[in-house]
Amino acid sequence: MNWLLPEHLADALPAEAARIERLRRTLLDVFRVHGYEFVIPPLLEYLESLLTGSGQDLKLRTFKLVDQLSGRTLGVRADMTPQVARIDAHLLNRNGVVRLCYCDSVLHTLPASLHGTREPIQLGAELYGYAGLEGDREIIRLLATVLDTAGVPATRIDLSHFGIFTALAEAARLSGDRAEEVFSLLQSKDVPGLAAVVQGLPAEIGAALQALPNLYGGREVLDEAARILPDLPAVAAALADLRTLADTLPGLPLSFDLADLRGYHYHNGVVFAVYTAGVPSAVAHGGRYDGVGSAFGRARPATGFSLDLRELARYAPTAPQAGAILAPYAGDDAGLAAAVAALRRSGETVIELLPGETAVEGVAFDRRIARVNDSWILEPISKD
Repeated sequence: MNWLLPEHLADALPAEAARIERLRRTLLDVFRVHGYEFVIPPLLEYLESLLTGSGQDLKLRTFKLVDQLSGRTLGVRADMTPQVARIDAHLLNRNGVVRLCYCDSVLHTLPASLHGTREPIQLGAELYGYAGLEGDREIIRLLATVLDTAGVPATRIDLSHFGIFTALAEAARLSGDRAEEVFSLLQSKDVPGLAAVVQGLPAEIGAALQALPNLYGGREVLDEAARILPDLPAVAAALADLRTLADTLPGLPLSFDLADLRGYHYHNGVVFAVYTAGVPSAVAHGGRYDGVGSAFGRARPATGFSLDLRELARYAPTAPQAGAILAPYAGDDAGLAAAVAALRRSGETVIELLPGETAVEGVAFDRRIARVNDSWILEPISKD
């Protein structure tokens, strides 16, 4: 059964591939008009480069192999963000703000969900060199525009801030495996698990960590958090950042979930997850990850987002497409060849029947080129 693929890998057949490619072109144009430059990193890199900074969370998701040229270990990228950070820090090496975007396949050793793929098509945008909240706001607005353009508008944008967890962990002197365990329990909102783990911590910090999973909802959550969380400068600053975003992103469906965190060893500021109607899980994630380029010799403020284009294409409405045009074989007929070429230059799909070919399966034709007197004309195909 040589035609079988490994589990959680699948071909994109013509209809799906066409939807994905149309959406890719459309969304890359959205990035372009917002000033985001397109980059294409390589599929393989030395493993230590892929697992630098943000990549530490990707160890278990990264396929590894030995380079036959150097003998060193290579990795197949599981996330393009570290690669784009390397491009900004080491190759472009520009001063000031840099805006980059990307879209290509990544490969995971395990699927993210039961029915997920191990080969997402990762599309994203990154903004480097600006530490202010205006950069976070630009990225969130851009993501909302991307989803609107795809026909999959955001119905909820959950904001959180990594600084709250960091401040509480530092106050409790959590580090290493213990901090990662608490972080994991917060991600899953495992309140009983948190209650067991925070035993022995200062009472105020333990109560705050247990409160985080219930701090979700509208803007009132920020006031509630200010009331019940410890009076730590970093907590106050994080809540102030979230209030500022709430004030400066009018018209977007913002909500707050202070336990909705991801990217341990990676994110260090505002983070967000975006949801759309009828889809239970987030369709996009993003946030701030300042300093990620330090491993490449240049620490830079950074914020961005990414999503799985293949998944997004499944949720996007299918736009009606013009049917193809059926043409007889041109052969030495210069007039027919010219008519076919002109139609193709205008963006039409024209398929010439080869000698002896009587039908084309899988293609919807709605017009044909027919000879009338001494001219070639375009006429509709009857559906009768």
